[in-house]
Amino acid sequence: MPEPTISPALYRAGEGEPLVLIHGFTATWRCWLPVLAELVPRFEVIAPTLHGHDGGTPMPPHKDPFSIARAADLLEEHLDSLGVGSAHLAGNSMGGALALELAKRGRARSVVGISPAGGLRPGDDAAAKQIIKVFSRMQTTTSKSIKFLPKVMARPGLRRLALRDVMTRGHQVPAAEALGLAYSSVRCAIVEDVYAVLRAGEASVHDLGAIDVPVLVTWGDKDRILPIDVHSPRLREEIRGIEFRVTPGLGHTPMWDDPGLIAATIGDFAARAAATGRAGTVSAAA
Repeated sequence: MPEPTISPALYRAGEGEPLVLIHGFTATWRCWLPVLAELVPRFEVIAPTLHGHDGGTPMPPHKDPFSIARAADLLEEHLDSLGVGSAHLAGNSMGGALALELAKRGRARSVVGISPAGGLRPGDDAAAKQIIKVFSRMQTTTSKSIKFLPKVMARPGLRRLALRDVMTRGHQVPAAEALGLAYSSVRCAIVEDVYAVLRAGEASVHDLGAIDVPVLVTWGDKDRILPIDVHSPRLREEIRGIEFRVTPGLGHTPMWDDPGLIAATIGDFAARAAATGRAGTVSAAA
């Protein structure tokens, strides 16, 4: 097995079918830590930190806010530089939207979307404003309490409370990782870009019917950031052959909520697509 790469910008380890893990808005690749031990023995796991996020490549100069399509361009360029062509993709939140966008471009062998973004109906200004409201509150709260965070995250009960918007079982996150997650969220350089894209009504992934690989979308019924009843219907309607699952009791970023379930969901779906030769074809699951 090749020597693993572990840096703020990239995690890469394992061998076999390539599996790219794509984190969500304001996070880093470290959000996948709970599932890596189960996935690395089965796949070559590539988990980059996205452009403009803490530890990732700085954003190139730009005048207009970066759209999902432009963010996908940058991710494609990064994968090209790593020698990764098509791969199984798993993405959470914004990472799920990027996985779906890359699938349209022929870069996916299969896709697992975990509470994926991109399902907003065009013109749903209320839902877009609600996303901004939630993230703005989290950013403000974290920034104002930055000097107290080490003490807050040291206590499981307070950790669970502090992370309640993103997961239901925040007490299961080690204190050091919870602290890093909070610090990374306020170091994200594309916050205003994402808000601008939402305000402009450009946060949807378009042409979802063009995706022709197996797609599994799974959603925690306790998601406070992208509520399932608002953000999932369009994906279910437009992605051909989508397999859709609801996970009771889990939040928006559930990798720490139930690591075993999330690792199995990703790994088993990708392995099934590879073993049956259906990567690159539409899943027949309804």
